[in-house]
Amino acid sequence: MSTSGLVKAVIMNVDEGDRVECLFNPKEYTFAKQNTWEKKKVTGANMPQVTFSGGQPTTLQMELFFDTYAVASDGQAKDVRKEYTDKIWKLMMVNDKLKDKKNKKGRPPTVRFQWGSAWSFDAVISSISQKFTLFSHDGTPVRATLTIAFEQVKDDAKLPWQNPTSGGIGGERFWTVVDGDTLQWISYKEYGDATRWRLIADANNLPGVRHLEPGTTLIIPNA
Repeated sequence: MSTSGLVKAVIMNVDEGDRVECLFNPKEYTFAKQNTWEKKKVTGANMPQVTFSGGQPTTLQMELFFDTYAVASDGQAKDVRKEYTDKIWKLMMVNDKLKDKKNKKGRPPTVRFQWGSAWSFDAVISSISQKFTLFSHDGTPVRATLTIAFEQVKDDAKLPWQNPTSGGIGGERFWTVVDGDTLQWISYKEYGDATRWRLIADANNLPGVRHLEPGTTLIIPNA
């Protein structure tokens, strides 16, 4: 399947409305969560008494790739920091206009990682690591990889990838394509009506596609 029609992932400044569009979508991402359990020693027992203390926020980690060399039409690659990565670094910096609820001092903004209507993740950026891998003749970096960690700020009852926020349509399901699947067949199985296949095509930027590649995950929007 061609990737030319794929929706670009974006990182949004929730407090101020600014958006940073990812030059390339991440190849993969990782969710992680930890719970804290307190252990109380019990004399004469084989193990301590374990009591749930509380949950830690879910974290989301990914690598984002930025390149001004490959996309330069005139052969003059621009500084990848000024064009792309500084905008993401800025989301970790204290903004005096934003006040922390407890100490009333400035804080970095809250952000939302949004990828189409499939899911979104409201968070703060807890860490960024930047690696430069290509430079112009004068030492200007033109290719970089950012490793970013987001930390959840909204207490969702469900896992983030199952619970789209207000940034998406909401309530979508997913279908993994296998050999022989068609949009009409998927529409029939999901909606009970094969003629509603265009809902799925539009949600996945697949106008006029007859052949579906096995392994592809499709968004199934609400009917």
